[in-house]
Amino acid sequence: MLLLLCMIGLLSNTSVMALAKKPSISQMEHRLAEIDSELSGLASFSMRSGVGTVGFRSADYPDPRHTEWIQIELGETAPVDQIVLVPAIWRDTKTGFQADGFPLEFKLIAGTDQSTNVVASFDATDNLLPRLAPLAVSFPEIQASWVRVEASLLSPRAWDGQYILQLSEILIFSETENIALRQPIKTSSTVIKEARPRIKDSLVDGFVPYEMNSAQGEQSIAFMSPPGIGNQPALSIDLGATLPINRIHLHTPELSDTVPQSSESGHGIPRRLLIEGANQPDFSDAVQLAEYQMKSIFDAGPIIMRRFTETSCRYVRLTATEPYFIDGAPEKSQLGFAEIELLSKGRNVALDKPAIGNFEIRPDRSFSSLTDGRNLYGTILPLRKWMNELARRHDLEAERPWIAHELHHRYERQKVNLRRMGWLAALLAAGIAFTILIDRMLRMKQVTAIRERFAADLHDELGANIHTIGLLGDVALKSMDTPERLENVLTRSRALTERTGTAVRHCINLQKANGLFGSLPDDMRRSAQRIMADTEYDIAIEGEEFLDKLKPKTRADLFLFFKESLVNISRHAKATRFNCRLIASSKEIFLEISDNGKGMSDSTNNEVPASLKRRAHLLGATVSAGLSASGGTRIALTLNPRRFRIKK
Repeated sequence: MLLLLCMIGLLSNTSVMALAKKPSISQMEHRLAEIDSELSGLASFSMRSGVGTVGFRSADYPDPRHTEWIQIELGETAPVDQIVLVPAIWRDTKTGFQADGFPLEFKLIAGTDQSTNVVASFDATDNLLPRLAPLAVSFPEIQASWVRVEASLLSPRAWDGQYILQLSEILIFSETENIALRQPIKTSSTVIKEARPRIKDSLVDGFVPYEMNSAQGEQSIAFMSPPGIGNQPALSIDLGATLPINRIHLHTPELSDTVPQSSESGHGIPRRLLIEGANQPDFSDAVQLAEYQMKSIFDAGPIIMRRFTETSCRYVRLTATEPYFIDGAPEKSQLGFAEIELLSKGRNVALDKPAIGNFEIRPDRSFSSLTDGRNLYGTILPLRKWMNELARRHDLEAERPWIAHELHHRYERQKVNLRRMGWLAALLAAGIAFTILIDRMLRMKQVTAIRERFAADLHDELGANIHTIGLLGDVALKSMDTPERLENVLTRSRALTERTGTAVRHCINLQKANGLFGSLPDDMRRSAQRIMADTEYDIAIEGEEFLDKLKPKTRADLFLFFKESLVNISRHAKATRFNCRLIASSKEIFLEISDNGKGMSDSTNNEVPASLKRRAHLLGATVSAGLSASGGTRIALTLNPRRFRIKK
């Protein structure tokens, strides 16, 4: 039982210590539910298809410890509070899409001609890789006219293991505006014979390797005109009021939802597009806001972004001065966009505003899809929010497997603990049942012992007293003619009767009877005088000081053994003399009683009388019987006081 309780206590203490160091299961379950709930509302990863720019790639090295930097000149000092690094993406044949050439150790530095600030630094212990998402680094707003990414520990590119610095896009946000868009770039190294997809200007062209998939809102089919809409098709948007605008985002039509794609990259996008603003509906006061030119397929992407000088206008017109021609045929001009965003202080003021064109459209298409704020995936998000949601998704998706794994581990450990607790409970139940059984057996043994002692006490005390009273009665009959002797016999008989009454009243526990037992030597001599009145005897006692150290119960049992021995001599031996020798020491108590009577018959084979054997058993002593030197019977009792702790 004690062992089982200790094991349970140890298990409990171990669990408490473990939980003190780690979050509880309920906390982890709650956190997992929080992650799943937040993930359901975040933008998802949808990778671009088709052809496009990859980003910038530095010179390559055989080892990682080299310094490479990229610096973006902002043109003028502006407040900056976030930098976003978009990794170049590699399609791994085993693990799928992964960042390629993303630095392991780098600093983000921003400054002006008068100041330099390290706004963030990272090393390999930050575990930024593997990743697919942009890294969004926010910091307290500072003034900056340039921003530098300075890498000191490079990572290997996938296809040959050479160490490089490679990024797809760098975005620098001043509130909601990406002020890095199409700004000048400086780099520490330049790859000889740079390929068009990896020139340094690709870092700020506004093209990222993702399609905007907010996973929220209803889908919207991109606007696509019918073929043959003329040599200069135009679209115009009425903002409803004169507003200052400084940026336009042109969301290109989705290429195709088939594999392989059925449309070429840049389908429906003009090769040259003029963007004008006006406050008159006929554009008689039109001013040029921006111009877009597609010199190659690398100038197109999911979102074409252009910044321009802030201009206040109500009407905006987009004219395809060089439209897209299907299969290069001039008679098959076509124009298409998924959405047109016009931004004023970071807000899309073209949302849900009326749009029209100078050409007819098919019944299954509508100009309203150009300003409904949605694409094929759902709601279109502000650029900064989109990048931050992708970065947040990466963090949560990196955290979730750890929590799920830890929860699974905890659940498995709980199952093991439950099995252990089941076994412990079974063992505990068996232990309790065993304890009850042992207790019942001990109680039965105790009851048996009580009955045995009760019978022995009745036999040895009461039986001896009654036998003595009978002897005294015989003496009294013989003393009828001697009054003095008769009076003495009657007095002794009266005293013995009172002793017998006391013994009867305390028959359950004789040693507690007040006045029933006194000094063991005195009691032995008194009983010898009463029981063996007409018999010569000699009682020798050694070590009385050790006898006084015995428990009362032990002294009472020794006395009753002696008394029963005398009764047996008186009844059966026909002896004229007996001798008693009691020797007590710290190690042993030895009691020997012998007589000169008729001895034990051959049939008994020196067997100890049952009453004496019973009393010796109660004492925990050994007893033997044999012939005495005078031919009578010899009873010997040996008791070890230490063995059964029968000393006081």
